[in-house]
Amino acid sequence: MFYKHVKMKIIIDKNKILLSIIFSVLFLPLIAQTRHIASKPLFRDTIYDGAADPTVIWNLKEKKWFMFYTNRRANDKDSKGVSWVHGTPIGIAASTDGAHWSYKQTCRINYALENATYWAPDVIEHNGIFHMYLTIVPGVFEDWNHPRYIIHLTSENLLDWDFQSELKLASDRCIDASVFRLPNGHWRMYYNNERDKKSIYYADSPDLYHWVDINQQVIKDRGEGPKVFHWKGKNWMICDTWNGLSVYSSEDFVNWNRQEKNILQIPGVGQDDQVIGGHPDVIINGNKAYIFYFTHPGRIPENKGKDTYDTRRSSIQLAELEYKNGEIMCHRDQIVKINLKHKK
Repeated sequence: MFYKHVKMKIIIDKNKILLSIIFSVLFLPLIAQTRHIASKPLFRDTIYDGAADPTVIWNLKEKKWFMFYTNRRANDKDSKGVSWVHGTPIGIAASTDGAHWSYKQTCRINYALENATYWAPDVIEHNGIFHMYLTIVPGVFEDWNHPRYIIHLTSENLLDWDFQSELKLASDRCIDASVFRLPNGHWRMYYNNERDKKSIYYADSPDLYHWVDINQQVIKDRGEGPKVFHWKGKNWMICDTWNGLSVYSSEDFVNWNRQEKNILQIPGVGQDDQVIGGHPDVIINGNKAYIFYFTHPGRIPENKGKDTYDTRRSSIQLAELEYKNGEIMCHRDQIVKINLKHKK
């Protein structure tokens, strides 16, 4: 009896080993291949369901990627007019690889004005300090006819933000900062001047604290949410033109040439991605470029003119950019495999 029990145990153990080997050979490679495939949609805010205007940065202390975003109050049933796009906090989502994101919290912003609206953060790191350039609307309003301006905040942990200054720019209606370091080591901020037909202007700084507005239009086309980056040996700017995203290139960061075709103009087929893409961030990782953008999934032709939760809610999406014949392309329906690597 004892011999039979031992023999049976040996057989069971052998079967376990065999099954373990089969699992390792057949299934582990498949799991590894799918581990870093980006979610579709990439992220939805769990509080207001209105995530928009993403910007992504590495958090060394937590060893995670942080995504900052405007948190529109899409599910606020009591809001009137466009007040749901005001009174917005800045949300944070976190990820270890860029493929899968989870809600973390909202930013703690030390700004004296109560009931301020926070829009379109741009976050960068320099010499161990994080800098945020944030659009402010001084209140919660039911229409669009109010001043807007950009402020500078700093942080050591990406959670708590201290006010530094209000930037003096071209008009009283300036939004959507995008900060880029020039080859000479100085910094340039591109932004949308709504007073000049929503065209793109810029300001310069030697240190991220002191800014001089150049009061010059560099993109005459109507658009917002500019994003500037260097990739494939060229300087690029991508803007939200409400008909997909326009793409420009430049040799001197002042004269920008627009390519013929917009990207993310033709709706995709993925979940929450069957509409145009809006207000992006671009992350260069290795030789690849990834574009984070947002959609209003309910804004399909049959819902035109409707103001409902379905037309208000928004989702963050992800696609990979392609470089071909001197232009940027984007095939949004392709599966995105992403495993963002941070600088040591």
